[in-house]
Amino acid sequence: MRHEAGRENPLCQVVNRREAGRIIADSLSWLILVLILGNAGQCLGGELQVASVFTDHAVLQQGVTLPVWGSAEAGTKVTVRFAGQTKTTVADSHGAWKLALNPLESHTTGSRMTVLAGEEERVFRDLLVGEVWYSSGQSNMQMTLDACGKRIAFIREVIANPESSGVRMLRVEGPDAENPLADRSVATQWQIDTPHTRRRQSATAFFFARKLNEHLGVPIGIIDGSWGGQPIEGFIPREEFEKNEVLKPILDLADQNELEQLKRLEGGVIVRKTAGLPGRIFNARVAPIAPYPVRGFLWYQGESNAGTGEDPRNYRHKMRALIEGWRRVWGQSELPFYFVQLPAFRDSAHGWVRLREEQRLSLDVPHTGMAVTIDLRDNDIHPANKVDVGDRLARWALAKCYKQTQPFSGPLFKSATIEGKTVRVAFSYVGGGLMVARKEGLDPPIESESRVLSHFELANNSGRWFAAEATIVGDAVLVHSESVLKPVAVRYACQGAPPNANLYSRSGLPASPFCSKLELLPWQSSQ
Repeated sequence: MRHEAGRENPLCQVVNRREAGRIIADSLSWLILVLILGNAGQCLGGELQVASVFTDHAVLQQGVTLPVWGSAEAGTKVTVRFAGQTKTTVADSHGAWKLALNPLESHTTGSRMTVLAGEEERVFRDLLVGEVWYSSGQSNMQMTLDACGKRIAFIREVIANPESSGVRMLRVEGPDAENPLADRSVATQWQIDTPHTRRRQSATAFFFARKLNEHLGVPIGIIDGSWGGQPIEGFIPREEFEKNEVLKPILDLADQNELEQLKRLEGGVIVRKTAGLPGRIFNARVAPIAPYPVRGFLWYQGESNAGTGEDPRNYRHKMRALIEGWRRVWGQSELPFYFVQLPAFRDSAHGWVRLREEQRLSLDVPHTGMAVTIDLRDNDIHPANKVDVGDRLARWALAKCYKQTQPFSGPLFKSATIEGKTVRVAFSYVGGGLMVARKEGLDPPIESESRVLSHFELANNSGRWFAAEATIVGDAVLVHSESVLKPVAVRYACQGAPPNANLYSRSGLPASPFCSKLELLPWQSSQ
């Protein structure tokens, strides 16, 4: 079937063509590695196989060279036909084969891909071309529209809407693995968006994708590899621990099965099941997907590195290892990585306070962005309002990846200048100025008549914190306290569940919690 290129969004196509020809060269050696190190009992030769990320209804990434790979009998000629292109290669001595299609333009009408090897044929129907994102994390990323809809009427209406959103999703399932898998252990299928399939999809990823579809006019594909209740260590490639001096002790203790000592390590982790061991989720839910082209990554995790008895210190180093490791596997050092900062939880959640700050500090990794959620109050560890979460993630993508002019970040701490008894706090991303506001439910934040900012504190030279008064002056906040004559640090919203974190930009996006001196931020209740 010939593919007729779509013309839905010329601007988006121009942006994406800037990446055309950007071949994922490094991933070839990685593919051979995972084929060799994959399931020992898996026969790579013989019957024609195509990587299981390719199924009916898949969304393919536009504007980039598109690898297609699999296995067949060694020495067999393999042919792939799609979108008017015909490409051939030969399966190597291990039975592995891989070829690349030229960059494709977006298309909303399904097309057929045919793969041939000798007398064998595999056909994939109804493939679209658009934008693809890989999402992962733990239960707040995995939380479905159905679960959120039980508490929010608007989400129930979204689920029931009979119109397709232009979003398709592939859920990656299966147990963790000791070594990188050559292919997924559970062959799930890409899902067309309908009220029936929609309810089982990640709510955060869905609202992110829906907003992209509305703004770009192209199909959006989400590959969801999240796994509830798991620490970040399981998602990080093992190689990243080996070359990082801060993280290598985690790998060494895990390999020695010294789990009690690992738990007590600074920045350690509580391993409750094998999935929490270094690299085990990556091996099963990330490695089999690469090098399937994606535009970028979404991440919502941290709860299992900041709970009772857990040590959130060094999470920023783990984030860097995660980001750089995933980018390495895809062979692209600048793939965007957008993540969700943990929301308010409960007053005793000191670990969450520190982990939010570790997440903010992760923004020093290039091409990253953070969706702040401290104002999305809920009484549950799984907040139901994933509408705003997806929206705030999508703002980063639309502004940074697709060059659309719109606000994408609330105020982020930039500097603290001590001026006698007063501390002047400067911010990035002031969005037309700062304001005091309050957000209720799904409604946009409303500017308050009161000019009083909540949850600012100053520390004295002994490191003790005191409540402070804070006032907006231009694009800065001036903070002072009669109890602190010589302030040394300032912090904002550094509580487990601040009831009204009310500093916003005039674009309607909340300021991130921050602490100007990390060493003065408690991370457990005994401090």
